[in-house]
Amino acid sequence: MSEPLSKPLTVAVQMDPMDQINIAGDSTFALMLSAQARGHRLFHYDAGDLNWSDGHLWAKAHPVTVQRVTGDHYRFGEPVKLDLGDEADVVLMRQDPPFDLGYITATHLLERVAEKTLVVNNPRSVRNAPEKVFVLDYPQFMPPTLVTRSLDEARAFLAQHGEIVIKPLHGNGGKAIFKVGRDGANLSALIEVFNTAYREPHMVQAFLPAVAKGDKRIVLIDGEVAGAINRLPGEGEIRSNLAVGGSAEKTELTEREREICAVLGPELKRRGLLFVGIDVIGGEWLTEINVTSPTGIVAIEKFDGTDVAGLIWDAIEAKVAAKG
Repeated sequence: MSEPLSKPLTVAVQMDPMDQINIAGDSTFALMLSAQARGHRLFHYDAGDLNWSDGHLWAKAHPVTVQRVTGDHYRFGEPVKLDLGDEADVVLMRQDPPFDLGYITATHLLERVAEKTLVVNNPRSVRNAPEKVFVLDYPQFMPPTLVTRSLDEARAFLAQHGEIVIKPLHGNGGKAIFKVGRDGANLSALIEVFNTAYREPHMVQAFLPAVAKGDKRIVLIDGEVAGAINRLPGEGEIRSNLAVGGSAEKTELTEREREICAVLGPELKRRGLLFVGIDVIGGEWLTEINVTSPTGIVAIEKFDGTDVAGLIWDAIEAKVAAKG
């Protein structure tokens, strides 16, 4: 690791309520622990606490200390009015999706301080790179994919590929992912439900049997591979997300996965997407590029011993120092 900065950083963490996180696997909590160990000052606020007035963006934020003690993992100080442009060195934008208008508005507001304050990840790039839309820039690595609201198009796609999965275009955590078999049972009902629940199109992909052997999460820091885990689906599941019962195991990258990372890395770095988690099935099929609130660093450290949180703070501190 690099030498720590001469002065502690003021770090504002925009995230979900502290009492709702699972500290055993939460990547944001791991980042907070790492920052605190380096002497940085932490503040917590919810995206709904953002305010803008007279050219300043501020949040009603709580000074916070953290510890790895289940049920007693954080302590709040009295809330303060924290100017995110003038008083914060770093903002970690770490609230979970949905990637809705509230999320998008938060990126617009944070963009107004991004010249002064390092926002991780870059809010403009986050707004322009939703996980399942950004991946469309790399069709050479994707499984056969259709983005549509049309039942007729989904039926034609099913006829072509035999088995498919349908998922929300802006979903997260493995929620609302459905497999449709060759007989097409429930396809019309699923499209009807999706069209009622979501205004945007939906993602339809050829089913990849290789998902039974896992869905690899690869973490990149400033465009460079930091580590990976393989996530295995639970019994009777096609979804391997840890949030829905998947399990993790140690893994190595395939040659194809290294090729994918080599192609994506420079673009991620250019866009200011410092902490990214990509998902690859079967060692070759890129399915998502997670930039909003990527996870996986706790499991990687468990299996590989790599201090990914420390590597992320090395990169953050170097960028803050470069800002002067």
